[in-house]
Amino acid sequence: MLDATDPATVPVKKRETQQITNRTATKEVLANARADVERFGLDKYLIIDVDCHHTELSNWARVLGYIDDVVLRRDALYMNEMRPGALINAPVGLYYQEVGGRIPHSSQTSWEPMDDECGRLRDVVALERSMDMMGIDLQVVFPEALLQIGTHPQTDVEVLVTKAYTRYLVEEVLPSSNRLKSLVPLPFADPKACVEAVEKYADHPDVVGFMIASQRHQGVQQPEYMPLYDLIQDTGLPLAFHAGPTFLDSWGKQLNKFISVHSVSFVMCNIVHMTSWIYNGIPERFPRLKTIWVESGLAWVPFLMQRLDSEYMMRQSDAPLLKKLPSEYIKEMYFTSQPMEATNLTALEMTMKIMDAENTLLYASDWPHWDFDAPSRIVTLPFLSEEGKRKILGENARRVFKKL
Repeated sequence: MLDATDPATVPVKKRETQQITNRTATKEVLANARADVERFGLDKYLIIDVDCHHTELSNWARVLGYIDDVVLRRDALYMNEMRPGALINAPVGLYYQEVGGRIPHSSQTSWEPMDDECGRLRDVVALERSMDMMGIDLQVVFPEALLQIGTHPQTDVEVLVTKAYTRYLVEEVLPSSNRLKSLVPLPFADPKACVEAVEKYADHPDVVGFMIASQRHQGVQQPEYMPLYDLIQDTGLPLAFHAGPTFLDSWGKQLNKFISVHSVSFVMCNIVHMTSWIYNGIPERFPRLKTIWVESGLAWVPFLMQRLDSEYMMRQSDAPLLKKLPSEYIKEMYFTSQPMEATNLTALEMTMKIMDAENTLLYASDWPHWDFDAPSRIVTLPFLSEEGKRKILGENARRVFKKL
């Protein structure tokens, strides 16, 4: 077994196959990624990871302690003692991400020994270790289980829990490391609460934008959201839509395997929101509002460009606010790279060409999820120019996020 205690000593050679458990150290799990840093000279690039997840459930009782409503806070803390993850709307028992125990996933990284960290937050320590091993300079962190909150049946719970998490994020997580930034999640079921969140956190130095969890059924085109978009536009910060898996949509209920849901759901929820976003003329109404579409892969983008253009040319009266083709608006949007469909490099090259990836794509690892992409995923693409690699790995993000 190779010694990965010191990243600088990891040799550049194929590692022996070994068992990885939920207690394996991050340095060991990512030893091959560290070898790639040296092999491909990744230290010479600015690398900004635009989608990484910290394991908020490892400190969930602390999050619940920030709930404003004293009764809900008391009940949540009691429920959390019985079953960790109180008030989160993640389907109980659907832990398919673990792949039958063969791939430790996400919150299990909180079991990694950290006895030498002197009381620092475990999720922050784990993130810093992953950055060191992958050669990442900055990470934009998202919650994990909280991304299911958009399907919660109680609007007041979504608002209170999202607000509590955000306080934990900006008061405890972000100040713990100068390498962490975040897109603050918005309680989108309540437009007024969203506005309050933007007004409260837009000037925070570590808040680089705002995020909507895409697994939800509120239409982004509804009139009550227009003041929110206007306000975010005035801040100069971007708005991201973060996709995820769900069995709860009508089409999802027809699928009988997790791989089916994982293949389709991440794409479908962002396709629906982007279609409404464009056909309802939101890019025309708020031309300075930058949008980022997160964790949906790339293959769907050329499809939606062609599909919306074709439909629009036959029924322009249905989208009277548009002044150009839908695909032209899409080319002005931003996308994160993970999970990048690379089984057919010819198709991937054409996809990136169509979406102008060298100017619109933002590198994302999605660590610590089982399908994460290390930065070498970008550097090893044979058809990208050296300038394009630099842009995707970090320069595009520095342009989108004015605080970086």
